[in-house]
This record gives sequence, C-alpha cells and structure tokens, in this order.
Amino acid sequence: MSASRTRQADDLLPPRTDADVPAYLDALGLPGLADLHVHFHPDRLTQAIWAYFDRAEEHYGTPWPIHYRASAQERLATLARLGVHQVPALTYAHKPGMVADLNAWCADFAAAHPQVLRCATLYPEPGMTEQIQEAVDDGLALVKVHVTVSDLAPDDDLLGGSWELLARARVPVVIHAGTGPQVRGRDVSKAGPEGVGRLLATHPDLTLVIAHLGMPEYDEFADLAERYPRVHLDTTMAGTDFMERSAPVPPRFLGRLQELRSRVVLGSDFPNIPYPYAHQLEALHRWGLGQEWLQDVLWHNGRRLLAERAVA
Repeated sequence: MSASRTRQADDLLPPRTDADVPAYLDALGLPGLADLHVHFHPDRLTQAIWAYFDRAEEHYGTPWPIHYRASAQERLATLARLGVHQVPALTYAHKPGMVADLNAWCADFAAAHPQVLRCATLYPEPGMTEQIQEAVDDGLALVKVHVTVSDLAPDDDLLGGSWELLARARVPVVIHAGTGPQVRGRDVSKAGPEGVGRLLATHPDLTLVIAHLGMPEYDEFADLAERYPRVHLDTTMAGTDFMERSAPVPPRFLGRLQELRSRVVLGSDFPNIPYPYAHQLEALHRWGLGQEWLQDVLWHNGRRLLAERAVA
C-alpha cells in the first residue's frame, strides 16, 4: 500500500452512527452504497425469522437483537437515508413448496417499489428451471440461495437448468455457502467450499457472490474467487465486533482482500443485524485497505455486477 493511500485512509474518519454515513460517502466521492445483501420477506416469514433471532442464545450461544425491527416502509426509508438506492429484497425457502409463492411476492414487491430490485430464490424441486426462466424474462436482477437454511447441495441435479439460465443471463447469485455463523445442532454437511467448487466446475461462468466472505472458510472461498473470474465475495458481517468474537477475519487475509479488490462487494444483512448499519462500514474502514479499495467495494463493484445483468 502506498504512503499516499495510507495518509488518505488515515485522514478519513469512519462513520460511528448511521447519521454519519452520508458525509462519509461524500468524503469518498461516492453517490451511495451498492449493498447486494439486504433482506425483505413476506411479513409472516419476516416475523418468523425475527422470532428465531429472539432465541439467538439458544441457537448461536449469544444474543442477536434485531437492530432494524420496523415495517417494510420504514426499512426502505432507512436504506434511502443510508444511500442504498437499489435495494435487494433477498429471501429464501426452508422447505419444499415455498419458492413459487416467495418469487411471486418478490415480483410484486419490486413492482410496488421502484427502488427494489427484482429478486428470486431457488430450491431443488421439479419445475425450478421453468420458474427461473420466467423470472429471468421478467427482469430478474439478483438471486439468493442459503445452503444451510434450505439444506440443499449447490450441485443438486434439480438445480442444473436454473444455474445454466442464470449463468447465461449473468444474474448474480448471492449464495450463503460457508458453514458460519455457527448454529447449534444445524447440519452443515452440504455447506462449505467443496460443493460450490463442484458447481463451478460444471458452470464456470456463474456470477456467484459468496456471502460473509465465506466465513469461516475465508481462504478456501477466496481460492475459488481467484480461480473463477465471475466469483465475488460479499462483506456481510465480516470484521464487525459481533462476528470477530466467533469468526474473526485473520489479519493475513486482508492482503488477499486487497488483491481481490475488484471481486469484493458490500453486503450488510440489513435488517437482521445486531448493530447499526454504520458499524459494517466502520469495520471495513478499519482494515486500512485504502480509499480506492473502499470506493470499489462500497459502490463500483456492486454497480458493475448489476449493470452487467442489465445488458446481458
């Protein structure tokens, strides 16, 4: 890292509160944030997810208070104030038979809110290829897959046609495939870099965004990003005080993130985070990777991925 870049980073103060974020972005010369990991669900599912986090000590061994427990309209307004102008509405299924309704809800939610991206999810069941084709034809911008919650193998044969369509359309897929955050008693045998590696060996042109930097298998997922040019890593919860207690990012790994600068994108997990949104930006800032790295990660890389889908 150059001395000039280090001085620039030292001169820029990280945001401590959400109210500080607009000034922070202005100092970086950015018009906003390209956050690719934001959740919106149908209200009943939202309430069920929040109830799960209310029992976080049972599941994770530590409290996990939802910082942004508010209505969908209030959450959209919060994101607008923070500078997230294109809002993912990522959702996922935890059992068969959910995907059709979830994807229909995603389409309706995006149609009702111009700032919301048309999103969808996958599940290994018959008819999935046809559902994804319909979503692609309808302007699909982003897909979310949660390997552990959905208990699916990324290379399941029932998903093969969907992966082929998404690769061809260059639709980014945010995939939670790491074995963390650790949940007591959860089977994570289908998670980890091996299944994603098998998927990419068959579909090397997939635009995958590995959630949470792949925590805790940081290096193994970075290996995949280095091997496959359309694999990206998102920053969701990485480096925050909350997550450093259980899945710390090794200091030596920061050098890899510097080298992978064009392949790292912002993720937050809003609204299901136990701290203010600004703390995610503060965590990235204190890694000391410089303003150019922050500019690319917070804005340019995510915008590029979405734009590539738009012209595919």
